[in-house]
Amino acid sequence: MIDKIPEFKNQELLKQALTHRSYLNENSGDEEDNESLEFLGDAVLGFLVGELLYRRYKEEHDLKPKELTRLRSLLVDEKQLAKFALQLGIGEKMRLGKGAEKDGGRQNPALLSDTFEAIIGAYFLDSNLTKVRPFVKRLFQPVADDLIFPDSEENSPPNDLVDTKGKFQQWALAKFRENPKYESNDGEGPDHAKVFTAEVRVRGKLYGVGKGNRKQEAEKRAAEKALKKVGLI
Repeated sequence: MIDKIPEFKNQELLKQALTHRSYLNENSGDEEDNESLEFLGDAVLGFLVGELLYRRYKEEHDLKPKELTRLRSLLVDEKQLAKFALQLGIGEKMRLGKGAEKDGGRQNPALLSDTFEAIIGAYFLDSNLTKVRPFVKRLFQPVADDLIFPDSEENSPPNDLVDTKGKFQQWALAKFRENPKYESNDGEGPDHAKVFTAEVRVRGKLYGVGKGNRKQEAEKRAAEKALKKVGLI
């Protein structure tokens, strides 16, 4: 896990990226705040995150554009970028005015996410896209995997059950105007290797049975069997 800001050749760029306008309002000088770098960083992130999602989830797992767009919006929203900023220790390094600091600026999600974007923009200027790309990938890919493959073990290859429950739900709503109902057992076998079984029904009719090491995985596999039964895959 990345837990620090990348190394900069030009420390003035990094200083600017960490400088909020409230600091300059209270300190005279010819420095610039980080708003222009934030603008650039937003553009760089938009491209690199989009590229990552396309290569990993479109080419490898055939996610549709709507799904990729939804995933990108979750990854680059203020809340998630603020989490990255805290992970990198940006909050304690931000240059804030006394008023902004007194108002809790170092924990403010908006200030944290803006500064994170500014650092991405500054890092791009300090190095190049080839350096920024792996930095962004190491931060964003684990979060994206958790959103898309919540049942996959760390470092294991993602399964191919992306959105099967959602697709079967769409079919059931279109066909019967009802949501599918899932039933799972409590698992069989030892605690460290339990196997769960799930069944999915619509209007009481069984459409699929699935097994997995977690209830959610078993339900996804049941949905996959149901999709095959109704001819959608």
